[in-house]
Amino acid sequence: MKTTLSLLAATALAFCWGANTTYAADHMTVGFSQIGSESGWRAAETTVTKREAEKRHINLKFSDAQQKQENQIRAIRSFIAQGVDAILVAPVVETGWDAVLQEAKDAKIPVVLLDRNIRTEKKDLYLTAVTSDQVHEGKVAGDWLVKAVGSKACNVVELQGTTGSSPAINRKKGFDEAISAAKNIKIIRSQTGDFTRAKGKEVMESFIKAENGGKGICAVYAHNDDMMIGAIQAMKEAGLKPGKDILTISIDAVPDIFKAMAAGEANATVELTPDMAGPAFDALAAYKAKGTMPKPWIQTESKLYTAKDDPMKVYESKKDLGY
Repeated sequence: MKTTLSLLAATALAFCWGANTTYAADHMTVGFSQIGSESGWRAAETTVTKREAEKRHINLKFSDAQQKQENQIRAIRSFIAQGVDAILVAPVVETGWDAVLQEAKDAKIPVVLLDRNIRTEKKDLYLTAVTSDQVHEGKVAGDWLVKAVGSKACNVVELQGTTGSSPAINRKKGFDEAISAAKNIKIIRSQTGDFTRAKGKEVMESFIKAENGGKGICAVYAHNDDMMIGAIQAMKEAGLKPGKDILTISIDAVPDIFKAMAAGEANATVELTPDMAGPAFDALAAYKAKGTMPKPWIQTESKLYTAKDDPMKVYESKKDLGY
């Protein structure tokens, strides 16, 4: 009886989303609402998504939101009007998606979230989310710092991601949890750098000025590598030695952070794979072909890299990914 009910429930949910057992898994038309190109990692995610679509004979309709939610909502509505087979969204912020995603659901167009999550009480508004564990990423970063400084007193400045975005919220949460038991480590300043190099540099310059030319800073934690690369430039211009005078830990593992690591100017980074589209397209193909419902969350791997990991070798392996 339970098996019969489960099959009926799965069939009903698949019908609600418009699954078609005779649908060819390739030759889909998929709309992709990308946040923008604010970082090297974001550019790589776009490149990998386009490559994966081409490899699978998927007609990808791409829209760059330039980091504005209203642009993403407009793009999603355009995709719905065009009658695409599915929509990928890398949401710029967590909230404010219910209305437009309900429109996609009403049109029986499945939506897959990439890289970031949203906050909604209606979990059936999207098919699945392909993301890393962003809290875990922050915790890996914090654990590294705790181990690196030992019992030494350490004042940390934090470069946060875009205010209201899930990476900014979760990477901060994980880092805070990791350092909470280390009474010798405290965050003394925290400000958004909007995930960009230019803003990361600008904010770091203000931190250095406020902390006696940087002498009061033990480490910088950045929610992405691009902000850290900007911060490294600010430290160098202030006459400091990044990676030595001030420790660095950031997230994404973009190629340029490995160049900085090889130069001794960066200490550690936590990898975020740019291939979110591969698992997303796999899930959509199975769903469209067989009505197979994916897990609500498809988790990607996170990995810590330090100078011990031959940074130039890693750089060479990553530089062709469109960063």
